[in-house]
Amino acid sequence: MEENQWMIGQLQELFDRTDDYYQRILIKATQDIIVEQGKRMEQMEGEMEGTIWSPRRWSE
Repeated sequence: MEENQWMIGQLQELFDRTDDYYQRILIKATQDIIVEQGKRMEQMEGEMEGTIWSPRRWSE
């Protein structure tokens, strides 16, 4: 997730430097996508770990 924080920080610097409305929208949307993607990756990792340790699913 360190990479995500770096990307968000870089995008924030761009956001702060521009006054163009459309660029700001694009930057903000990109930040939101990165955050959401990070959440989904964490959820999938947790689900995968839970499946590995669940005896109920071992036979599948």
